[in-house]
Amino acid sequence: MTDPPYQRIATEIRRRIVTGELSEGQKVPSTRQIIAEWGVAMATATKVLATLKQEGLVTAKPGAGTVVLSPSDRGSTPKAPPRKEHREAELSRERVVKAAIRIADAEGIRALSMRRVASGLGVATMALYRHVTAKEELILEMADLALGEIRLPPDPPSGWRAQLELMARAQWALFRRHPWLAQALSITRPQPLPNLLHHADWATRALSGHGLPSSTIMYAHITIFNHVRGIALNFEAEAESESGTAISADTWLAEHEPILWDLVSGGRFPNFADVASRAPFDYDLDTLFEFGLQRLLDGYAVLLAKSS
Repeated sequence: MTDPPYQRIATEIRRRIVTGELSEGQKVPSTRQIIAEWGVAMATATKVLATLKQEGLVTAKPGAGTVVLSPSDRGSTPKAPPRKEHREAELSRERVVKAAIRIADAEGIRALSMRRVASGLGVATMALYRHVTAKEELILEMADLALGEIRLPPDPPSGWRAQLELMARAQWALFRRHPWLAQALSITRPQPLPNLLHHADWATRALSGHGLPSSTIMYAHITIFNHVRGIALNFEAEAESESGTAISADTWLAEHEPILWDLVSGGRFPNFADVASRAPFDYDLDTLFEFGLQRLLDGYAVLLAKSS
């Protein structure tokens, strides 16, 4: 009788750990990577990582995914896990939300489900519903908790521009830490999240007192936030693409660049071809974010000068 798929995959990853192919602190394949490499379902991939954790070979590291433990930390005989009833009694809304954030950070928002969170916490799925009523509510709680990681200073820097730069760069760093967060937030249907309103309060205060109409202040605040969020939407999409294709963005661009040049070399797009051929162009999202932010703020400076 052959071993079930999850055991075969766990055996292979275990071999990589024991032989040093995967070293201490290194990330093991995520559920998405397991799905892509072995062609199994999400439930099987989840069971693989759960097996390795139970064996004391790996651990979930917030913001990094599942990583290899050092030999001294590996348990040769894993401790018996707490009884499910005990784990459920210790559940809290905050623990549920933090567990969901760890899953979304490591595996993407598409991997998130009430069942997946319950599995990670070692409790029955129904136990979660005493703390959150649905996945949609859970995602809102996740977004608010993540936004609360930004601690804007009580004494803002001098000048509206420095204040808006500080806020935008803090948001950009936050979206990088949590690639799923940009998708969880909406511009057309803004969610009533306390920590999101802290950002709105900071931006509107920075722009107030300069003679601008209130509607202009609101549009200016939303425009900057949407600039940050709009570019950050690419983080989760890129992680999903890399998981599905097993190649990085740089490799993908290198493979497709000859196709692009074939399109532009025939003279159909002379202006683009002229600009692109002058010097190498290193496309980088951090540079794109900063370029757009500065151009927006340059425009705001003109707007404020006209209103004074």
